[in-house]
Amino acid sequence: MFEWMLQFVNRIKAGKSCERYEAEKIIALEKDDFHLLLFAATEVRKYFKNNTVKTCSIVNAKSGRCGEDCSFCAQSVHYSTDLPTYSLMSPEEIILRAKKEEKHSKRFGIVTAGKGLEKDEISSVQKAIAGFEEENLKQIPCASLGILTKDDFAVLKEKGLNRYHHNLETSKNYYSKICTTHSYDDRVKTINAAKNAGLEICVGGILGLGESLSDRIDLLYEIKDFDPDSVPINFLVPIKGTPLERNQQISMWEAVKVIALARFVMPDKDIKLGAGRLEVFNDAQHMVFLSGANGMIVGDLLTIKGRIPDDDLLVINDLGLILSE
Repeated sequence: MFEWMLQFVNRIKAGKSCERYEAEKIIALEKDDFHLLLFAATEVRKYFKNNTVKTCSIVNAKSGRCGEDCSFCAQSVHYSTDLPTYSLMSPEEIILRAKKEEKHSKRFGIVTAGKGLEKDEISSVQKAIAGFEEENLKQIPCASLGILTKDDFAVLKEKGLNRYHHNLETSKNYYSKICTTHSYDDRVKTINAAKNAGLEICVGGILGLGESLSDRIDLLYEIKDFDPDSVPINFLVPIKGTPLERNQQISMWEAVKVIALARFVMPDKDIKLGAGRLEVFNDAQHMVFLSGANGMIVGDLLTIKGRIPDDDLLVINDLGLILSE
């Protein structure tokens, strides 16, 4: 296995694509090969990303009361959860939240619950985005506002939006099992509209929804097809009241394989860890980077608490990694 892994790493470094049969071999690895996978993932990460790490923070700017039925989400009106609900934050409050993250993050994402936003809400987000320059913030503004149109993206970009985040969530084959109120194709159209408007795109997914190993591979290749700038990898944190509340938390070993495979399939992309990072890796947060990731969302996430940012920065520093934009 060592010889095969070494040859595989050299192929990826040489610009060759990770073939489907290779992906299947990686995703099926047993724990006896843990050390080999960490070696391979670290080698490829360092080759394409040196020792740089990218961080970003987010704010849940509009919480709950979402009409969609995504089975993993605590913000859906279809499920009974303890999540606080509130309307869209004011531009001033969003900027205040961003200021609190200035020393921890290079990017700041404005995230809202719901299928999309009304025109007045988009105008409010525009003001918040414009506020980054007005307040001389160093963070780069990003957003995840649901399914929007090309015209919506155009006005947001004009105000300074740099990147749009819209996950596929899971593979095309498995998508109807986790959401029925909008389609996989709706997500594809939104991502393409954002890209066509000249925005950078951030496209990822959630693992542990009940999908097969084949679905995990499919998802990564489907993400790759968009040529995204950033790929956030999330792991389901089962939340009481949602249909997936009894799903078993994905193991660290399975998480490591997915992160490593994401690095092999998209070697030159920013692979970032989001939701579920704390729950899956616990005190072994260094494993995130040894597995091939070169970024993470720091601070609180949408519906769950995150790690203290200074603790994450300490891990980054201890590994000799360097923060970059």
